[in-house]
Amino acid sequence: MSVEKIISDWKKKQFRPIYWLEGEEEYYIDKAVEYAEHHILTEAEASFNLTIFYGKDANWADILNACRRYPMFAERQVVLLKEAQQMKDVEKLEPYIENPLSSTILVVSYKDKKLDARKKFSKLVKENGVLITTKKFYDRDLPNWTQDLVKSKGLTISPKGLALLVDHIGNDLSRIENEITKMSVNLGKRTTITEDDIEQYIGVSKEFNVFELQSALAQKDFARAIRIIQYFESNPKANPIQLVLPSLYGFFSKVYMVFGVHGDERTVATQIGVNPFFVKDYIQASRLYGFSGVEKILLLLHQYNLKSVGVGSGSADDGSLLKEMIIKMMA
Repeated sequence: MSVEKIISDWKKKQFRPIYWLEGEEEYYIDKAVEYAEHHILTEAEASFNLTIFYGKDANWADILNACRRYPMFAERQVVLLKEAQQMKDVEKLEPYIENPLSSTILVVSYKDKKLDARKKFSKLVKENGVLITTKKFYDRDLPNWTQDLVKSKGLTISPKGLALLVDHIGNDLSRIENEITKMSVNLGKRTTITEDDIEQYIGVSKEFNVFELQSALAQKDFARAIRIIQYFESNPKANPIQLVLPSLYGFFSKVYMVFGVHGDERTVATQIGVNPFFVKDYIQASRLYGFSGVEKILLLLHQYNLKSVGVGSGSADDGSLLKEMIIKMMA
């Protein structure tokens, strides 16, 4: 079962007594907890039948007592245990987990941890409730996830706009959703998010960003690459070297994969996992740099990643390191 299925069931008034939400991806855990807190009960029902505990301060006996209460003026009550990973004696809830009340909905947020599947406690949660283990999103999955989210709001997004959004925000699903919601409000009657919207409402320059730097490198456009890096120097918080280098490494790693693929552009895009709209940059970079050149670039990126954290960099600042690296890449 997924978090989406849980919320869908809740909307249909279909409930299990226990929901244990664990794992690395906080976005889905928070999504379920937020819905349970604000939407399962009406406002009038919640005043008597919603109880919230926080793991760091919660006492297991208080949680047991709350779960064993019967609802007042409602069919059910909701008990939330947030940040349960901070609760040292959380397994003392076992007596209740073994024999829960059908009129209580216990929702537990257990972030960045998982129950030991070998223990009785975990088995009881599975038997008497729902156990969801979330996994951290891989960066390669972000574009498709973001595009699906945009589509769910009745909108579309340009390929370049999608690349800018994902590249700028990274693996923060909650922030991606918030930014898309903000833009949807500002679009008016328009239904397509463009790179201009990304620049205006999120503050990402559509001309001076990591995505454009990749494009400049793919074309061996030295002057353009240096202009972008100079922009990075003047806006270090928006474009820190610690984010620039991994993005470039990801780009050239996919360029390296091009050498092992045979077929047309769509085939190459599918095999290396990129949007067909941008595959020309990867193919062009593979031709301009060649196999040995791309290998050299990947090694340079590794070396300058070490320098960016102070290993053998001397007194060079981030901008100087990037310029020096670009010169060596294109030599």
